[in-house]
Amino acid sequence: MTVIDDLAALEQAAQAQLAQAADLAALADWKQAYLGKQGDLTKLSRGLGTLSAEDRPAAGQRFNAVRAVLEAGLADHEARLKRAAQSDMFEAEQVDVTLPGRPAAVGHVHPSTQILRTIGEIFGEMGFQIWESPEVETDEFNFGLLNIPADHPARDMWDTFYVESPADQRVVLRTHTSPGQIHAMRAHAPGPVRVILPGKCYRYEQVTARHEIQFHQVEGIAIGERITLADLKGTLVSFARRLYGDTVKTRFRASYFPFTEPSVEFDIECFLCGGKGCRVCKHEGWLEILGAGMVHPTVLRNGGYDPAIHSGFAFGMGPERIAMLRYGIDDIRWFFSGDLRFLQQF
Repeated sequence: MTVIDDLAALEQAAQAQLAQAADLAALADWKQAYLGKQGDLTKLSRGLGTLSAEDRPAAGQRFNAVRAVLEAGLADHEARLKRAAQSDMFEAEQVDVTLPGRPAAVGHVHPSTQILRTIGEIFGEMGFQIWESPEVETDEFNFGLLNIPADHPARDMWDTFYVESPADQRVVLRTHTSPGQIHAMRAHAPGPVRVILPGKCYRYEQVTARHEIQFHQVEGIAIGERITLADLKGTLVSFARRLYGDTVKTRFRASYFPFTEPSVEFDIECFLCGGKGCRVCKHEGWLEILGAGMVHPTVLRNGGYDPAIHSGFAFGMGPERIAMLRYGIDDIRWFFSGDLRFLQQF
């Protein structure tokens, strides 16, 4: 049997094996078996040198022709397998364009901002305007003009951040939004004023599930002639019903604030236990949502009003506390944690 006969047999076997290569991995094995450095065709080429001078040219031509046929078959079969693999991939990954698109991930309005907007909308419907006041205040505005002189024991109610400032003027991060009362009254006196003052407050106190060093408050005042405690009660009851529903039960309790007289605290019936008593309401059946009262005559005078002619009411609430009660949140620290698991619920 001659070398040319061996080449013909190898070509026939190789093409038969090539036709059976079902994937690129099998094709790589075929290439290694027939066209690799240790492949069958390479082994046959080593015998060309042993042929006679007369037989060598014909055998060499036949060897080159077989190699060309196998390489062409390899290229053609590889292209077909790649097209088939690509077609399978397209089939597996095809998109149904009739399906609705996937919603893009977007940010959420912070729950504190949401409740602030809700409060603003409710009081806006009652005719209150929004008034902004500074977060950095003088000691006089934060305390003195609100009937809390330097030696007043009520100062113990607020743990204060003091800011480095000239010795003749103590500057603080406001401990409440109440200083805004003075700014708003002086801007409108002696005319009537009805505003809410939302903003951040700061207190130097231990951070717990119920207390933070930074929080929001919403102050509200209404100053004019013949304003009474009944106006305050009607305003707050209407606010609670719009926020918590028409069936919410409310109550007023006597309290004390230096800048109001008389002073009250405003409660709603615990929505979790229905007034029976639970852990959230400390088994009292009621939840405090704000403090309020009639503006103290001294504060009225400091704001530019004559207490003999004018009267008014004021109230202050914590939006985070209202949100906690509204959504059943048990730790105020969640609001300032930046934790997406918490924020994405709103």
